Amino acid sequence: MCGIVGIINTDGHRIDGSHIQEAIRIQRDRGNGLGGGFAVYGAYPENRDKYAFHIMYEGDRHNPAVSAVEDYLQSRANVYQSEQIPVYPNDRIPRGPYFKRYFLKPIEEFLSPQQTEEDYIVEIVMHINSMQDAFVVSSGKDVGVFKGMGYPEDIADYFRIEDYQGYMWVAHNRFPTNTPGWWGGAHPFTILDKTVVHNGEITSYGTNVRWLEMNGYQCLLQTDTEVISYIYDKLTRRDGLSKRDACYVMAPALWEEIDRRGDEKDRYLRQIYGTAIVNGPFGIVLTHRDGAIVLNDRNKLRPVVCAQVGNTYYASSEECSIRFLSPEVDRIWSPRGGEPVMIDMLEGYKEAV
Repeated sequence: MCGIVGIINTDGHRIDGSHIQEAIRIQRDRGNGLGGGFAVYGAYPENRDKYAFHIMYEGDRHNPAVSAVEDYLQSRANVYQSEQIPVYPNDRIPRGPYFKRYFLKPIEEFLSPQQTEEDYIVEIVMHINSMQDAFVVSSGKDVGVFKGMGYPEDIADYFRIEDYQGYMWVAHNRFPTNTPGWWGGAHPFTILDKTVVHNGEITSYGTNVRWLEMNGYQCLLQTDTEVISYIYDKLTRRDGLSKRDACYVMAPALWEEIDRRGDEKDRYLRQIYGTAIVNGPFGIVLTHRDGAIVLNDRNKLRPVVCAQVGNTYYASSEECSIRFLSPEVDRIWSPRGGEPVMIDMLEGYKEAV
């Protein structure tokens, strides 16, 4: 049932959050008030070279978790700036957790010889998520995520996202089915510069979690979507797969199709990464610093529509959101199941070959 919207300006043009707020508002019937959220790229140009940690603390600023996390961050990173994320309570969302953001860089001498800077940041994220009453909402450079319990337009007002500008936005309206509704369980889900909004169910969640935990990830946010961002991070950043191959691993062809085509590479990927396959009905928009990917499950059991207007691309679970943003489009299409739409900054849409 969930609603998703993405806006990607491949020329880097930045827009404020009011556009996507209204685009997701008209998908209100796709949610039930138990989760909404937004991700924006290009939010912090003055700190674009630093990792922007958005951290959610249960309760208020007096929670001991705040000092515990900040002591930990000071011991593992150079923290250049920290501040409370402004919120604006209203009659629809009178209160929520305590949010802070931190702009930081790793302490280089603490990296092990085989460890990259991003490995080190992921290690910090996983440690904080395992601490009591603290969760990392986003951790990428020049990326910010704002999410919580409520309809997305109300979450937008709570964080006043019209005050933020970015070249890429995604939004989510949640209708949880078999996982709880809570502030940390709202979408998007992130790791480093990668964010995911998702409509559907991940029936392979248990298998995916076990594979991820074997590779150093911890899934602690009580919803199935979390695995998608970690799987994509593992496949591309750590294993070096191309975007196309990572998408194929998550939504591969059936064995009979592989046999018919005789494609040995696809056979190899499905054999090696069987526990990373994402089963179940899903439609996702996955964004990263260099663009976006739109992907359906193999059988296309969840709707996703894409469109192009010049250098701007849209993805949505409902065409009405796209038409709201741009009544006239150069191109509009519905991707086929299992075939990713890959949109690259400065290049636009490229066929997945």
